[in-house]
Amino acid sequence: MRLKLALGLTFVYMIAEAAGGWISNSLALLADAGHMLTDVAALSLTLFAFWFATRAATSKKTYGYYRLEILAAFVNGIALALISIWILIEAFGRLRTPPAVEGTMMTAIAVGGLAVNIAAAFLLHGEKENDLNMHGAWLHVMGDLLGSVAAIVAGAAILAFGWTWADAVSSALISLIIIYGAWRLIIDSVNILLEGTPPHINLVAVEEAIVETVGVGGVHDLHVWTISSGIDALSAHISHDKSVEHSDLLAIVRTKLHDRFGIDHLTIQMETLDYEAEAVYVCETGTKCFEPTVRKHASAR
Repeated sequence: MRLKLALGLTFVYMIAEAAGGWISNSLALLADAGHMLTDVAALSLTLFAFWFATRAATSKKTYGYYRLEILAAFVNGIALALISIWILIEAFGRLRTPPAVEGTMMTAIAVGGLAVNIAAAFLLHGEKENDLNMHGAWLHVMGDLLGSVAAIVAGAAILAFGWTWADAVSSALISLIIIYGAWRLIIDSVNILLEGTPPHINLVAVEEAIVETVGVGGVHDLHVWTISSGIDALSAHISHDKSVEHSDLLAIVRTKLHDRFGIDHLTIQMETLDYEAEAVYVCETGTKCFEPTVRKHASAR
């Protein structure tokens, strides 16, 4: 509901700001309207991703559609960067030959835009911490908010001192800030898409937590990755010395990983210290399994 309300506010004022920027000849307002346009697209994409991600998993999409949220965040980051680069190019052209700008109209519309962006940022703020897609939408809105502040400052400078170049300077500065935020969003999205280790999880600490458990002889093939925002997964092969029952040791490790690192989606293969896999059966569809084959553990860590 909050996302829909933020989308409605942004869309309505985007039209007003675009019209005001055109009439007043203000690049800052047009830039802010351009950012609002990407906001509308970003918020719409976020809503679509949330809706689509609720679809059930299938035999071809065993993790479901959670990753659509990450793809949406990646697209949002790219859109932010591209629109900001375009504004930088336009601002450079205006710095060389500053055009006349209607300061009064520019300032009035920017004040209204600031109020709308503050409301939208407030609506989205509570959700952005735990969801990368919502964080991307919030970055869009914050970019607009800063754009409105820059437009107000530029409008005041034009009204007070006649500095028409302030319009282009404010647009350029705010674009640089937005590019920085967009770059971080892109990097975080790509890290998830490449199944990198989540930045808030120390892989060495995870390995040490497993190894220090009584009964564990070693761990290998340890992987931690993010399925989607707030959903981390882990897979590992754990060798044990049989001093603790197999099922009990597995429960202890699972509880420890949940309590210390918040990882709930776990796939753990338990192995003896002597063998990497106690029984690997080679089967063909529709036929009985062949005799089990056993592979010797290369090294016990």
